[in-house]
Amino acid sequence: MIVLENVTKSFRKQRVLDALSLDIAKSDRVALIGSNGAGKTTLIRCLLGEYVYDGVIEVFGRSPRTQRSAVLAGIGFVPQLPPPLRMPVAELVRFSARVSGCEEAPIAAVMGELGLDLAEVGSKPFVRLSGGQKQKILAAIALGRPTSLLILDEPTANLDPAARKALFDLLAKRGGDPMIVSSHRLEEVAGLVNRVIEMDRGRVVLDDRVADSGDPRRRLRCTIRLARDEPAFARAIAEWGFLRESGGCDWKGNVPAPDRLRFLGFMARYAGLVMELRLETIEDAADLGKSAAARSEGDARIPLR
Repeated sequence: MIVLENVTKSFRKQRVLDALSLDIAKSDRVALIGSNGAGKTTLIRCLLGEYVYDGVIEVFGRSPRTQRSAVLAGIGFVPQLPPPLRMPVAELVRFSARVSGCEEAPIAAVMGELGLDLAEVGSKPFVRLSGGQKQKILAAIALGRPTSLLILDEPTANLDPAARKALFDLLAKRGGDPMIVSSHRLEEVAGLVNRVIEMDRGRVVLDDRVADSGDPRRRLRCTIRLARDEPAFARAIAEWGFLRESGGCDWKGNVPAPDRLRFLGFMARYAGLVMELRLETIEDAADLGKSAAARSEGDARIPLR
């Protein structure tokens, strides 16, 4: 569905994407993570055809630069920063529905689920609304029209907790629909995705896939090495059933495979404390206590510092 080959993008001699190559399939629901300046938003803007770049990008088999209209027709996009549109909200919804070839009602319905009544804000200029209201409208336009791909760049940045939950509920209802969600909080999107791509300085530093099927009893053996002892971490990791190695700052335990991304999201909160995290796939439930049963195929060593 999406192919990138040696994609490079620079701004004033500063390289933001560094010879990036990546394949994203129709079955992928991707959490795109990384610190500020890692290149996440630049990558998304390249996929949307907004930036000139070196290398090759294909979305649905088309170039987002030379066939941009065809590419955008199949994408529902929620930006991190709302555009300064001066048109009234009702006109924006009407225009969006017309160019997408859909009715206005589904967009208005999604707005309602996010806690915003189109009848109340329809006459107001979009640019005069609060950040949260803008985000709800943009999310409703993206989710209320037929799409082949959703791209969401920090979609909950301005949302209140109730709207945040409603948005994730709506995304969960879309089942296996392909999506790319850029977020600083992996734990927030872990339940929606089956692949995590972490970027740093314009490169992919972690690409972790989680199968949607398989034996839910399967476990992952995990070893964690800390920079120092921390009581708060000890209490939190104990809830996952982990045990401390005697006389040190290492912890060991097993993580259910379906909870892999949720666990990594939990661990992301302690990135400043964790020196290394190692996951190994255990062949089956009968081998939980046998370290030799780990398969190299499922082995992932994740340095966090």
